[in-house]
Amino acid sequence: MESWMSYVSAFVVGLLGGVHCVGMCGGIVGAMTLGLPREQRQSLSRMLPYQLAYNLGRLGSYLLAGALMGGLGLLLAQVMPVYYAQRLLLAGAGVFMILLGLYLGGWWMLLNRIERLGGGVWRRIEPLARRLLPVRTPLQALVVGAFWGWIPCGLVYSMLVNAVAAGGVWQGAGLMLAFGLGTLPNLLLMGVLAGGAARLARSQLARRVAGASVVLFGLYTLWQAL
Repeated sequence: MESWMSYVSAFVVGLLGGVHCVGMCGGIVGAMTLGLPREQRQSLSRMLPYQLAYNLGRLGSYLLAGALMGGLGLLLAQVMPVYYAQRLLLAGAGVFMILLGLYLGGWWMLLNRIERLGGGVWRRIEPLARRLLPVRTPLQALVVGAFWGWIPCGLVYSMLVNAVAAGGVWQGAGLMLAFGLGTLPNLLLMGVLAGGAARLARSQLARRVAGASVVLFGLYTLWQAL
């Protein structure tokens, strides 16, 4: 039950983090959509395969990153008693989730600094991604989406810390998949409802409600650890 709750929590955090996704990735989604051939953009049925491919590539990157972090957690659990390793990792996940909620609500932007650290990795990846633009096929969109998944993002980084505490490679991958599926509705609808999505991202109330909800998830996780 506790394991399933962690997946549900990751999905809900991804859903609530939509206000951040709109601000963080709105420009990227817009640029990728506008880069499609005109005949594809004019029809939703023709554009949808490209949007799905972008996001499938992104989710694939999340799965890989979650598996790596879950494996790291498994290694940490082998160098100390399993019970204490689990409690320690779970406490770290709770703290990072609280930081994420404060970040989403705009109360404390500590995760901005972590995003800047990840910027060094993205500077090496971005030139490779640019060579694939403009996108002409769904397969090309899939590869571009895989690069997109490595963009520095405090929301993703905080969930990767949770993946370390997930208990193993498959559990870490599953946690990041649940999180990625939570972000999917917002990012898929972003192109269709660009104006409304942008207004939602600027809404202080929406950001604070989402932030407070994630803080509560973090406090619950911390309580489980303690």
